[in-house]
Amino acid sequence: MPVSSPHIRPRRLRSAALSVLAVCATLAALLLGVGVPQAAAASSLPCDVYAAAGTPCVAAHSLVRALYSSYNGSLYQVRRASDGATKDIGLLAAGGYANAPAQDSFCSGTTCIITKIYDQSSRHNDLTIEGAGGAGAADVGAPADALPVTVGGHQVYGLEISAGMGYRDNSTSGVATNGAAEGMYMVTSGTHVNGRCCFDYGNAETNNKDTGNGHMDAINFGTECWFSPCYGQGPWVQADLENGLFQSDAGYSKNSSDTGTGPLPFVTALLKNNGQNHFALKWGNAQSGGLTTTYSGGEPTRSGYSPMHQEGAIVLGTGGDNSNGSIGSFFEGVMTSGIPTDAADNAVQANIVSVGYGGATGGTGTLTPGSEISLRATTSCCTSDYVRHQNDAGVISAITSGSSGLDRNDATWIVRRGLASSSCVSFESRNYPGDYLRHYNYKLYRQPMDGTAQFRADATFCPQTGKSGTGTSFASYNYPTRYLRHYDYNLYIASDGGSNDFDSSTSWTDDISWAVSTPWAP
Repeated sequence: MPVSSPHIRPRRLRSAALSVLAVCATLAALLLGVGVPQAAAASSLPCDVYAAAGTPCVAAHSLVRALYSSYNGSLYQVRRASDGATKDIGLLAAGGYANAPAQDSFCSGTTCIITKIYDQSSRHNDLTIEGAGGAGAADVGAPADALPVTVGGHQVYGLEISAGMGYRDNSTSGVATNGAAEGMYMVTSGTHVNGRCCFDYGNAETNNKDTGNGHMDAINFGTECWFSPCYGQGPWVQADLENGLFQSDAGYSKNSSDTGTGPLPFVTALLKNNGQNHFALKWGNAQSGGLTTTYSGGEPTRSGYSPMHQEGAIVLGTGGDNSNGSIGSFFEGVMTSGIPTDAADNAVQANIVSVGYGGATGGTGTLTPGSEISLRATTSCCTSDYVRHQNDAGVISAITSGSSGLDRNDATWIVRRGLASSSCVSFESRNYPGDYLRHYNYKLYRQPMDGTAQFRADATFCPQTGKSGTGTSFASYNYPTRYLRHYDYNLYIASDGGSNDFDSSTSWTDDISWAVSTPWAP
C-alpha cells in the first residue's frame, strides 16, 4: 500500500532587505496613488506585506498558492478512498501555485478528500478535520476535486464546504488570546452560501463549545441575518464574536448601503479587531478594485465583548461550537498578530486581484477537460439557443453578442473530467465556481458539488457522436439510455419514447444533438 510522504517544510531563506524594500515600494505606491512597481507586485505576497507592516502572519492557509514569496512547502493533504493513502500537495515552484496535477494523478480512478490544510507560517497552525462540538457531530473532509479554479493561469482547487464539513486547530501558537489585537482575511465566494450557522474563518474556542460572549473573533460570510435589520439579500461579511454575527457594535447593520456582496464568484472578506474597543469589517471583489469598509467602530455594546476573550483556536467552515449547517468556499486566508494598517490591507487586496482568480482556462471550444465551451442546440427551431442556467435550472435560450454579460456567463461552461468517470465529462458553471450541471428527477439543474457518489453520477455525461448525425450527444452516466435533451426550452435527461412528455420521440435525435461551440463569456 502506498504511504504518504513525510510533511517536510524547509526553513524559509529570505532576503530580508529585498523583501522589505519591495513591500515598502508597494505600500508607498498605494499611499501615493501611483502604479505599483511590477517587481514589488511580483515579489511581495500577502504575508510578506503584513510582515513588512509590523503585523506578521501567525496563520496562513491556502489550497491554491503560496502566501509568502519564499514558501516552498506543502499546502494541503489529500486522502484517497481506494486504499486510505495520503499525499501532501505542494507547489510548482517556491512562492507559486499549487501542484494540482499531483493531486489529479494521486486521485485518478478514485476519490479523495482534504484531510489537512497546512499553515505556511513558522507557527505550524495546521487545520485538520474538525471533531464533535457542542452543536454538531464530528465533521467530514471536503471532496478534493469539488472546486476547480484558475488562479494565476494555473488550474488548481479550492475548498468547497457543504453542511457537515469543517476544519480546526485547537492547539495553536501565536494566535491572539484574551483581548489581544489581530487581523484576518479570506478569499471566498458569493455564489456558494446559505443562511445557516456558520461559515467562519478565524479565532474560536479551544474546546469546540460556546464558552460565552467575546470568546470568538472570526470572519463570517453568508446570508444569515442574526440581528435585524440587515439590508439587501447578502451575503454579508460579518464578525462572529460568539453568540452573534455582528455588522456593528449594536449587532444589526447601521449601514444601509451594505446590501452584501451579491453573487460575486470571488470575494475578499476582512476583519480586524484591537480586542479592546474597536473592530472593522471590509470586503472587496477579489477579481478587481479595492476594499470597501462597511463598519469601523466600537466593540459590541453587549456585555463580554469589550475587552474580548479570544481563546486562540482556528476554525474554518463552522461556528465555534461546531455549528456546521453552513456552506461556503475557501481559497486562501491569513491571521495576523496585531492590527494591519489600511495601506497593508490595500496592498494585499491588490496582490489578490493581480493573481487573476477565475481567469480563462486557456482552452476553448473542445471537450478536453479545462476547455471553456457553450453548447448550442441543433434542432431547426432553436439553432440560436444555448444551454444555460437560470434561477438554478437548466434551460436553453437565445444568446447573441448583444446579450447581457450575465446571460453570456450563464451560457458558458468549463469542461471537467467526469466526476464519476474520467472517460466522461462534467460541466462546471463559469460564473458559479464549484456548481455543476446535474440531473435530479430527470430535470437538469445547476447545483454545488457535495462530494456524494449520487451527485458525481448525476453530474457526469458521456459524449457520443450526435444521434442526428451532427454534433455531439451526451448520455447520462447513471442512466445510459437517457441523453441530455431540450424540450419546451427546459433541459432533461430523456429517453427515445416513454411516459414523460420530455421522452417524446418527436425530434428526439435532433434535440439530443449539440454543437460544442466557443464560449460566450470571455
